[in-house]
Amino acid sequence: MSSNRRNFIKKASAGALGVALTGGITSASAKSYSRIIGANDRIHVAVQGLGRRLGGFVEAISDKKNNIELMYLCDVMKSQREKAAGRFSKFIDHTPKLENDVRIILDDKKVDAVFMATPDHWHAPGACMAMQADKHVYLEKPCSHNPREGELLVAYQKKYNKHIQMGNQQRSSLESSEIIKDIHNGIIGDAYKAIAFYTNSRGKVPIPVKAAPPEGLDWALFQGPAPRKAYMHDIWNYNWHWYGWDYGTAETGNNATHELDIARWALDVKYPEHVDVYSGKFQYQNDGWEMYDTMEATFKFSNNKTIQWDGQSRNGYDKYGAGRGTLIYGSKGVVFIDRDGYKLYDLKGKIIRDKLLQGIEDGLALGGGGSLSTRHSINFFQTIRGKESLTSPIEQGVISQMLTHYANISSRINKSFEVDEITGRIYDRDAMKLWSRTYEPGWEIKPI
Repeated sequence: MSSNRRNFIKKASAGALGVALTGGITSASAKSYSRIIGANDRIHVAVQGLGRRLGGFVEAISDKKNNIELMYLCDVMKSQREKAAGRFSKFIDHTPKLENDVRIILDDKKVDAVFMATPDHWHAPGACMAMQADKHVYLEKPCSHNPREGELLVAYQKKYNKHIQMGNQQRSSLESSEIIKDIHNGIIGDAYKAIAFYTNSRGKVPIPVKAAPPEGLDWALFQGPAPRKAYMHDIWNYNWHWYGWDYGTAETGNNATHELDIARWALDVKYPEHVDVYSGKFQYQNDGWEMYDTMEATFKFSNNKTIQWDGQSRNGYDKYGAGRGTLIYGSKGVVFIDRDGYKLYDLKGKIIRDKLLQGIEDGLALGGGGSLSTRHSINFFQTIRGKESLTSPIEQGVISQMLTHYANISSRINKSFEVDEITGRIYDRDAMKLWSRTYEPGWEIKPI
């Protein structure tokens, strides 16, 4: 928030208080007065991307205790904007502006922060544009489409000194934080291995064919930073995840981001030394799904620590007894952590402590949402106000995100590679060819 704006708001608040003391508030101005009180603490926000993650933000933005003014709802699809407006109308007493182009929103100096929940290829470019425009950013996972974007996010954050909360909301779980602190303090002895997993039973997807963009879709803006292509049937509505690398980061970027972050946090490691991946498309082999639907990745770190990722997109067998979560192995016991809480086991497999989440967070349903997302958003607001620190600052988020990029790169080049554990750079020429991507001219993220 600029000093000029702070001074203006203080004067406006003082003026409003003066009117109140002299009894000058009329019924006609009561609503306006109620919005002036506390204005120096109010955060003006916009939401870009109104699809499945929107539900995770509604409660935190709408709750009057959080003192948020929703100024804009932005999406490249007209029906998404209208649906989101209808959803918020049940909870807020004003009408946000509907916009399809986030660049118009970023030009509005009154906007303090932007929630970005677009397809993956928009995340880092949009966040960098927002920081340049003096906005704080709540950035959904994956925070980057490729490793280079992670480097740029950190560089932009340092230059513009804005807060970026990465949307891996389990970092705001009190239960996860509690048990990971205990792990660091030795509750299971020396923690040496983590298994992060995700299981889903996604079905067939259509084989994409050229088609006219659906009514109301700004296809050029959907593509944004990605090179221009003809529209393919149904690609805009979630299936962009599985139709090549232009927009998505496959299941690993889509979901492994969460559990791999917990694994890295628990083991207290940074970059691995070696990456090895087994992956392939094994279910519904003749459908339109172009990515792997099965992946097993191994990340080896110094001090003989290992993280394994086991991701099954279209085989619903829960071999770990849950749909998603993280197992942490130590010399004296094991911990299972997921969004519901944690369970602590001794070496005989006996539960010696467990704790369930004080709330609800949907782990597998599209969009997630619930108490963790709300808490994560409120932490973002309070950090902007200087009252808290981010639970998932971008400098940590990009390191965890690198694990997903390593796995995807290894899968794409079909070989293992070594990594510099200090810088995160890969010792393989073929792998480094995928360090960045080709951008639509004019949409590149400029180095700073």
